[in-house]
Formats: sequence, C-alpha cells, structure tokens
Amino acid sequence: MKALVQRVTKASVSVNGEVVGKIGRGLVVFLGIARGDSEEDARYLANKVANLRIFADEASKFALSALETKAEILIVSQFTLLADSQKGRRPSFTEAAPPDKARELYEFFVNQVRFTGLKVGTGLFQEHMLVEIHNDGPVTLLLESKNR
Repeated sequence: MKALVQRVTKASVSVNGEVVGKIGRGLVVFLGIARGDSEEDARYLANKVANLRIFADEASKFALSALETKAEILIVSQFTLLADSQKGRRPSFTEAAPPDKARELYEFFVNQVRFTGLKVGTGLFQEHMLVEIHNDGPVTLLLESKNR
C-alpha cells in the first residue's frame, strides 16, 4: 500500500462539478492499494499519516503531527500510484488490487483515520475526480506499508 501525502493549506475534490470532499489546513492522502495488501497495511499507514511530524512549531518546520495540530485529512483513492512504467510507454497497473478488494481496504483506511478523531474528507472511489490542492511548502512524502 502506498500513500502519497501532501501538506496543504486547503484542498477539495470534485466529481462532475460537485465538491464531494473539502478540507482546510491539513494533509491530502492519495492512497494506492496493491495486490496482497491487508488491513494490517491500512492500519499501519493510517497511524503513520496521523502521527507523521510534518507541521511546524515555533522552532521547526517538521515538529508536529496531524493529531497534535488537529489537521484535517482528505483521502483520495489513486490506483495509478501502483503503475509500472519500466517497459514501453504505457504504464501497467497489474500490481493494483482488484476494485472490490481495493474499495474494501480504502474504506477501512478511511475509517482508521476517522477513529483518530480528525476531520476526514474523501473522494469517490472509482470516479474521475478533479482534485484542487494548495500544497504548503511544498511538502510531499511517499509512504509505503512494505517499508516498515
């Protein structure tokens, strides 16, 4: 499982011109779910995202977590994080989990983040989305559950 995390001042996600998820200061999490991923992977990454120290205090730009700052989280499913583009010019997505399994783990991940008490917004699974991000820093990190 991969989570591309961006620190933002605000962000929103729209489907067919309608805003379906929106946050203020916080994190946007693009979540890619691979074949073989489990609830353990989702639990690990949800905990990592909530506790990752990438918000500023008076002395440092990377001192406080989303939990400590009461940041908001926008979670968007993004199977393209699992793309393999080593051969040819068209990416392969064979490493991405099948849609039913991916949806199940995506929803489990979202619920794990919600259990922290943070405000959580989401995109819509398997929909074409327009994501507006005001990246703060910019700060962008790639987290992978296999790299623990």
